[in-house]
Amino acid sequence: MPTVVIAPSLARWLTASPGSSVAERSCVVAGATVREVLDAVFAEYPTLRGYVTDERGALRHHVVAFVNGVAVGDKGRLAEPVPPGAEVHLFQALSGG
Repeated sequence: MPTVVIAPSLARWLTASPGSSVAERSCVVAGATVREVLDAVFAEYPTLRGYVTDERGALRHHVVAFVNGVAVGDKGRLAEPVPPGAEVHLFQALSGG
């Protein structure tokens, strides 16, 4: 099963105990595509869904996902395969000028 690593910039939106510092969080979930993996993560961390995906279920403009170090190219369908044992990283992308 894939391991999903949630970067601190997104993990801060997860419920944490008072006084604890926010660090990367990871979870092992089932799923064969990026969408299936994210749905499994959202089942475990429901508050994360609104920060990662929009109302259509696409990755938000400011969020980027990587599967085994390769950026997810289809941020809308999220149909890219996720092999068993893969690492999926979720980051809040930086922007600005």
